[in-house]
Amino acid sequence: MKDMKTKPRLLIIEDEEAILQGLADVFVYNGYEVETAVEGISGLEMALQGGYHLILLDIMLPGLDGFSICNKIREADRHLPIIMLTAKTSEEDIIEGLQLGADDYVPKPFSVRELVARVAAVLRRSGKLHTDMQAFSLGDLVIHPERLSGTRNGKEILFTRRELEILVYLSSHGTRPVSRQELLREVWGYANVDYLETRTVDIHVAKLRRKIEKDSSQPQLLVTVRGEGYQLKVQG
Repeated sequence: MKDMKTKPRLLIIEDEEAILQGLADVFVYNGYEVETAVEGISGLEMALQGGYHLILLDIMLPGLDGFSICNKIREADRHLPIIMLTAKTSEEDIIEGLQLGADDYVPKPFSVRELVARVAAVLRRSGKLHTDMQAFSLGDLVIHPERLSGTRNGKEILFTRRELEILVYLSSHGTRPVSRQELLREVWGYANVDYLETRTVDIHVAKLRRKIEKDSSQPQLLVTVRGEGYQLKVQG
C-alpha cells in the first residue's frame, strides 16, 4: 500500500463538471490531494500511471465508459480501491460494475457527506490485509493471501484485494456465520450499516462463488446460513 503519511491521492473521473468541481473542493477541504478527468480515455491513462490511493469513477463518460475503465485498471492493479459513481441504479449495472472489480458503488444523487465517509472507510481498510497470512484450503482449492490468488489442480485463480479480504475474514471466524452487516463494518469499514442500503456484499459473494465453487448454484465452500450470514468451509 502507498504511504498514507502523506495526503491520500484521489483521482475523480466524472464528466459533469459541476459535480466534479464540487467533489474536488470537498475532498481537498477534507485533506486529500485530488486530480480530475472529464472523459474516459484520459482518465484511464491517468489511473494507469499509478500513484493514487483510490479512484472515484463515473460510469457514463465520453470516450470510454466506466465499466471499460474499471476492467482495464483491474487488469493492471488488483489492489487499487475503486468506487463507482453512477446515475444508473438498475441491478444489472450495479452487478456489472462490482463484477469488474469495483469495491463499491454510490448511486446519484448521493450525499457528499456519506461519500466522504465511504472513501475514508475504504482507505482505512485498504492497507489491512495480512499478506503474511499462511495459505489455507477450501476443499481442493488453496488460497494464497500474499499473492491475491488461489490454485486448484495447478490452475491459478486471481482475486481482487476486496475478494481476498472477504475470504480471509470469513476464514478467521471458523464455523461462525458472519452477517452482511458485520462484513460491511469489518471488511468495508463502514459505520451505521443498519441504515446503509447496498447490494455490494451479496454481489461480491456471488462473484466469489463463481471463482471458488465447482458449481456456484450449489455452493459447498462459501455457504449461506439462513438468517445468520455467510460461512466458509475452511480445511487445515
